Amino acid sequence: MKIDVLTLFPAMFAGPLDESIIMRARKNGLLDLKIHQLRDWTHDRHKTVDDKPFGGGPGMLMKCEPLFEAVESLKRAETKVILLSPSGRKFDQSIARELAQEKDLLLVTGHYEGFDERVREALADDELSIGDYVLTNGALPAMVVIDAVTRLLPGVLGDDDSSRDESFSHGLLEYPQYTRPAEFRGIKVPEVLLNGNHAEIEKWRREQAESRTKKQRPDLLK
Repeated sequence: MKIDVLTLFPAMFAGPLDESIIMRARKNGLLDLKIHQLRDWTHDRHKTVDDKPFGGGPGMLMKCEPLFEAVESLKRAETKVILLSPSGRKFDQSIARELAQEKDLLLVTGHYEGFDERVREALADDELSIGDYVLTNGALPAMVVIDAVTRLLPGVLGDDDSSRDESFSHGLLEYPQYTRPAEFRGIKVPEVLLNGNHAEIEKWRREQAESRTKKQRPDLLK
């Protein structure tokens, strides 16, 4: 998969995307990730990317010109252009799976008071938010999307079954899990996990996932 990111803060991506699973995916050629500075598509000496909104109001808006030039320069025939902003549809595991089927993503990160509306109308194929809160800019949401999508790509986790039983994969939170020792400080691993009966284990896991989801995230069951 190829992912391009258009941002005003390329340095924010350096640490998180150079570690762990994302780093291995890049080294193994499973993810081609490039971070681009939006100001590279400006033409004035101040590299201006924002301006005051028509009609007044607080804050500044990201201008059309550099965004249109940048997206048109980076976009290819298969590219899906995604804006990261608080007004987008809420990102979840089902959307991550949807995006993992794409070959080419261009993530455009917001800042200031958001985008000139013409960017949404003419450039964007989709718009995503990672939650009902406001962040300083779209860099962190872009990293969340990249991480969630990359780990679903074939070969990234080593064992592709690893991502199939995680939280949200079946609309439920993940069931409780345990490892050795079988007893620690008087707390024992449930006996069902030790008896080797896989049918009973699967039944127990399903029940536990449903119980945990009902208690902690009842909204997922609606």
